Amino acid sequence: MGIWDVKPDEERLRWALEPFVSVGPLRFGMDPTEVAAVLDQEAADFSRSIPWGDTVTRKESFTDVGLTVYYADENRLAGATADARLGPQVLADGTALVGRVPSELEQWITDRAEVREPYSELFYLPGADPGSQTLGLVVCVQRVADVVLTRPVFLASEWIDDVYHRLPSSEWATF
Repeated sequence: MGIWDVKPDEERLRWALEPFVSVGPLRFGMDPTEVAAVLDQEAADFSRSIPWGDTVTRKESFTDVGLTVYYADENRLAGATADARLGPQVLADGTALVGRVPSELEQWITDRAEVREPYSELFYLPGADPGSQTLGLVVCVQRVADVVLTRPVFLASEWIDDVYHRLPSSEWATF
């Protein structure tokens, strides 16, 4: 695959989102060994960082799967990001979240919010990335050649209260 190629949906792993519980085979709270085992990967490209003095203690990238994971508090899985080009296709309520046109996914989240209790669903980060309180996700974007596609960030329940400060600032950058 070339640097700008996007894996077609039919070639991606297909995962379901269970908000605040799991993303596909990944369950929030897993340790790095458990994550590597369910992904059938060796833990690769791992780094330790504590951005802004907050909660990330370890970051791992699984490039073969198209996934970056974040750990906190004694190395327990608390966040995951699916790469827009190569990552697994994650479905929420039957809707594909990865590698989509951002405005379409934002509209879906907005429509979802309209049938829920006011101010309990939709939020925006400082860079205008939309998020869903009930799905535990932020819809970030990733540049792919001349377009941008969705690169969602999935979070454990304890991180949804202050999403922006929980992960490294690089997570919120469009790249």
